[in-house]
Amino acid sequence: QVQLVESGGGLVQAGGSLRLSCAASGRTFSGYIMGWFRQAPGKERELLAAIRWSSGLTYYTDSAKGRFTISRDNAKNMVYLQMNSLKPEDTAVYYCAAQTSGVIWDTALTTYDYWGQGTQVTVAS
Repeated sequence: QVQLVESGGGLVQAGGSLRLSCAASGRTFSGYIMGWFRQAPGKERELLAAIRWSSGLTYYTDSAKGRFTISRDNAKNMVYLQMNSLKPEDTAVYYCAAQTSGVIWDTALTTYDYWGQGTQVTVAS
């Protein structure tokens, strides 16, 4: 049974940084693509970044380019999202997700098979 557990969220001042972590367990993830999503109040959940577990190939949407970095640690089965220069509009619940479609740039929520419970990020102005 796949389990994804996010951590690292919290309250941060605008301009600050946070690193979110996603602990993945339950199977071998070498064939998976891992993604970080967020959902702000009243808005749709959106993909920020994805990483192919086996190769480390990454993909970023416009919302994440330049400020966010996705990475993974194969030995620890962890996926990270480093977020810098945070803005109040980055306030949202952030989710880790996993999919096996093989298409790293597929932003559709339905492509992802497994989801974590989310971690709240609040950026104060």
